[in-house]
Amino acid sequence: MTITIDEQLRAYIDPLTEDEYTALERSLLAEGCRDALVLWGDLLVDGHNRYGICQKHGIPFNTLQNDSFTSIDDVHLWMIDNHLGRRSVSDFQRGVLALRKKEIVAARLAQVQTLQAATEPAGPAQSGGDPPWTRETVARAARVSSATLGQIEKIQKTAAPELVGAVKSGIISINAAAAVASLPSEQQIAAVAGGKKELRQAARQVREARLPPKPEAEEPPIDATPEQIEIHRLMLLVVELTEERNQLRKKVQHLTIALTEARREQ
Repeated sequence: MTITIDEQLRAYIDPLTEDEYTALERSLLAEGCRDALVLWGDLLVDGHNRYGICQKHGIPFNTLQNDSFTSIDDVHLWMIDNHLGRRSVSDFQRGVLALRKKEIVAARLAQVQTLQAATEPAGPAQSGGDPPWTRETVARAARVSSATLGQIEKIQKTAAPELVGAVKSGIISINAAAAVASLPSEQQIAAVAGGKKELRQAARQVREARLPPKPEAEEPPIDATPEQIEIHRLMLLVVELTEERNQLRKKVQHLTIALTEARREQ
């Protein structure tokens, strides 16, 4: 049997970590290859790691033809859906995969609309094909909030490769990485090189820099009565206490994020 490996298809999904690969190899050696490798013709679609391990150790394996594929986009969508359903996939990976699916669905919809416009120029536009994916739809598919999905998009667009690698390896959270991604590329790289502490510090500085400047206090009118001056003083005190409360809330949010990250590292 001839099995063809497409390197771009192999790299379409993030590779296993060293520990995950070792665990898979140990399982295959102990239990054999229980799940069939999925093929499209002679092209390997699912099971690249299993195939490599089986070839290395001479472990027998079965294959399964998926005849539903009609294009490479079908293959990509199947791979995305297959991995979105796995529990071991991180929030960041699920977000990236769901955004890839959105791009494919959007491209297909645009192609259908273009074809309809060319063949039926006088008729009303039809939505046929795959339905459009809203941000909420993508977030649900990735099992993350819309806010987290927005952070993942920002990381993809502006983060240096080193910062993306730090997110994938769990060194920094999505929330913190999105903040650090606002910095120039060289500062991002320097923060990653500095380790977890430096990354957290950089994220905290970015968040604090986004806080609105404190407004200057207005002086009471020159001819103000003592009662008006006291009222003015109390109003300034209320503003000051409100600002202090808001700052404390921000600090609590930052500490909560830092605590969550610290627990994940344990």
